[in-house]
Amino acid sequence: MTEHPITPPPELIQKWSEQFEAGRSLYAMFEDIYRAGADAELEACCEWLGQKVLLQHQSDVVPALRAARRFKAPSLKEQALEIVRGTPVNSAGLYSYEDVEIICRALEQLND
Repeated sequence: MTEHPITPPPELIQKWSEQFEAGRSLYAMFEDIYRAGADAELEACCEWLGQKVLLQHQSDVVPALRAARRFKAPSLKEQALEIVRGTPVNSAGLYSYEDVEIICRALEQLND
């Protein structure tokens, strides 16, 4: 394999291989791999920005760049509302097990 600045280290490749062999879904693996590459690229951009261009503003700009370019996972409340408002139920008129779990966890966080 050709070395590139964002090539994952052998330890990470080994970890992903073991997870796949243990039955982890290919979709989940691709998400992790894609995220790792994107994170490495963002860190390289932040490092370049801090070294080359905005030394006097690095403490403001670099964290703002990271925050703007990284996905913030939706809260349980947001996930549950999205399921109830927009996700079509299956042909039997039922939610999936995963959807019900998300809704239940969101409801459990509510005060009585």
